[in-house]
Amino acid sequence: MKTINPFSFSQEIHGVQVKPLSESGLEVKIRYNGLLVSSGASDVLMHYGFGEPDSWRSVGNADMERSAEGFETSVSMVENQLNFCFRDAVSNWDNNNGLNWIYRIS
Repeated sequence: MKTINPFSFSQEIHGVQVKPLSESGLEVKIRYNGLLVSSGASDVLMHYGFGEPDSWRSVGNADMERSAEGFETSVSMVENQLNFCFRDAVSNWDNNNGLNWIYRIS
């Protein structure tokens, strides 16, 4: 697992980058420029939850705003692990080949 420096985006993995917005990592920005964007999605929603990858808690959806680099949204961490994937306006999903994406505070 790679360490991410606060206030800078991580290396892109399958079109996803994470940027801690605080030293603690409790506020994060997610940037998405993956499969849905390259397929022409005009809107993207991030589906997320906290906890272990096979038992998400505090599940929610976040609308993403278009940016020059794709789509972005911010999330407040309620646990130390965020699991997330993406959906477009016509219910096409990008879930990292079934693995979803994970951001963990250690």
